[in-house]
Amino acid sequence: MKVYQTNEIKNIVLIGGAKSGKTTLAEAMLFEGKVINRKGNVDDKNTVSDYREIELAKQNSVHSTLMYTEIDGTKINILDTPGFSDYVGEQISALSVVETAVLVNNATVGIDATTENAWRQAVKTNTPVLFVINQLDHEKASFDQVIAQLKDNFGEKVTIAQYPVNAGEEFDSVIDLILMKMLKCNKGGGKSEILDIPDSEMEKADKLHRLLIENAAEGSDELMEKYFNDDTLTIEDMRLGIRLGMRTRAIFPVFAVSAKEGQGVARLLDFIKFSCPAPNGIAGERKSSTGKIFNANPEDPTNLLVFKTSIEPHLGEVSFFKVYGGTVEEGMDLINTRTSNKERLSQLFVVAGKNREKVTKVCAGDIAATIKLKETHTNDSLASPKAADESLDPIEFPEPTIYMAAKAVSSSDDEKMGSILNEMHKTDPTIITGFSRELRQMIIKAQGELHLNTIKWYFNNIHKIEIEFIAPRIPYRETITKSARADYRHKKQSGGSGQFGEVHMFIQPYTENMPKPTDFPVRNKEEHELPWGGKLIFHNCVVGGAIDARFMPAILKGVMERMERGPLTGSYARDIAIYIYDGKMHAVDSNEISFKLAGRFAFITAFKNSGPKIMEPVYDVDVRLPEEMMGAAMTDLQGRRALIMGMDSDGKYQVIRAKVPLAEMHKYATTLSSITSGRGTYSMKYDAYVAVPSDVQDKLLKAYEEEQEEE
Repeated sequence: MKVYQTNEIKNIVLIGGAKSGKTTLAEAMLFEGKVINRKGNVDDKNTVSDYREIELAKQNSVHSTLMYTEIDGTKINILDTPGFSDYVGEQISALSVVETAVLVNNATVGIDATTENAWRQAVKTNTPVLFVINQLDHEKASFDQVIAQLKDNFGEKVTIAQYPVNAGEEFDSVIDLILMKMLKCNKGGGKSEILDIPDSEMEKADKLHRLLIENAAEGSDELMEKYFNDDTLTIEDMRLGIRLGMRTRAIFPVFAVSAKEGQGVARLLDFIKFSCPAPNGIAGERKSSTGKIFNANPEDPTNLLVFKTSIEPHLGEVSFFKVYGGTVEEGMDLINTRTSNKERLSQLFVVAGKNREKVTKVCAGDIAATIKLKETHTNDSLASPKAADESLDPIEFPEPTIYMAAKAVSSSDDEKMGSILNEMHKTDPTIITGFSRELRQMIIKAQGELHLNTIKWYFNNIHKIEIEFIAPRIPYRETITKSARADYRHKKQSGGSGQFGEVHMFIQPYTENMPKPTDFPVRNKEEHELPWGGKLIFHNCVVGGAIDARFMPAILKGVMERMERGPLTGSYARDIAIYIYDGKMHAVDSNEISFKLAGRFAFITAFKNSGPKIMEPVYDVDVRLPEEMMGAAMTDLQGRRALIMGMDSDGKYQVIRAKVPLAEMHKYATTLSSITSGRGTYSMKYDAYVAVPSDVQDKLLKAYEEEQEEE
């Protein structure tokens, strides 16, 4: 295959709702470029994009897919992404490495929740957007209604570049406002017949053409001056103005197509070639850790970013990358800037779904794939030795919105389950997994219920392992509210030397300026920062040799072991000051195990007598939703013991700010989606540990007692 130079490459991503027709549009694009000679369709399960087993079973995209098409000497790399918001990681990684997002809209549906979510991700990644209104051949298609919704939701920068003459079942013609011609589109695709605009459409076309020129002229001062002087712009000037405006997100052109019939797709590709931003412009820039900007300059040292990892049958790990500087050649050795280890790119491929074609060289700005990298994963940079300190800024993935504990139905599969989950994280960084020592559970963090169901599908159908999801335990903390004393004697005699140790202990809540007891002196003080937060302050106050100093570490160990499994619910204990002020020992029978046990049980007794409280993690939660749905959302939050902190407006949306206990956030993503018909989103960030209400504490204590009895 030809090696394309930087100025011969365009990179786009298809985003939009789940039923907008992105996969069908990708198929039509590949057909126009003769990359395929026969178009597949979703119903027949033979598209280039949806080739994975899960996608064939569900008949919708689950993973992003890299493809390309070739138009008049230009290679257009295409990333087709899933429409459902749970697969947001696939959208974000693709948006982060392209210069144009093609936001596909269903002409019969208009703007739905998944369209809004796709737009929001394009805003976050600052990616230029081109709108495509698809399925204009449907009897219920309404171009004008969709345009009104686009402008209402996304602003007046939405600018019509084409509009249909006869949307509906007879659709075959559009007015192109750049060419100022009517294009009669052939069913099956191919170049359109170019005709003069009918008199009946001229007034409307002139008005929209004028608006398009004005928006294009704003791309630069030079174009604005030309427009003022000549009262118009040439086609070349319009293309330049649109390209400049798109890359700064000052204009969002709108095109009209029927992807299923291939109508308008050739002209859309022509527009992408001439008017969409290039890899070596502002829209293609990426900073490095040293502040250097890489924007696909072939003269720069080689630097690439791995933006996606896939595990393919018979191939293993496939790494998809974009070249941000220099060129990459087959057999080249590059440095992983994270590990400082060398990686050899033994093979390079251009990719169209599951089809791969070997190439010997990939130029700056291009997107390709390689295999069998040793220690390189998503978000890693590979650079030439000259740029080994230039780690490209990583892709920022969103925080999880749903937490669940997972366990294999058969305990013999536990280890295998953990290994598979680690592999899933490699291919989808928004799946975060790990065994929690504190909760004694395997925790999965994901982007929603559908995301979890996808994980389960892979276990059931690919790995043949049955797993189940259960509510995760909450990482409570235990502490005390007042001081108390306790003593405990451990004595055991079973022939020969026995065990003996007696510990007298005083405990009080730890605070920065806590009052210190005055009735016994402190001989030694140890301050321990606990791994789970908070402190343990341990004082040796023993005088007169009642307990030998060599037994103090054993007493501390006994206390610490019990703080790891708190006396109330088995949760971590924190923020306690302990004073060992007296005790007894035996010349023969005293040993470390005796004082460890004595310290442990003295601590339990003192803890239970010192006003113990259970603390729960509280999170700052921001909920973004349409204003008309505020009432239901507020009622639901209040039912979750939320403390409403305030409300802000965000365009047509409202944002509720609240503090909510983590225990009440279980499956909130599902509830919010139900309340808002998928239009609501939320984020959460840990704030602090707060004492639980007394009725909640009683329930927790009772539940723990029952659990202990069962064990």
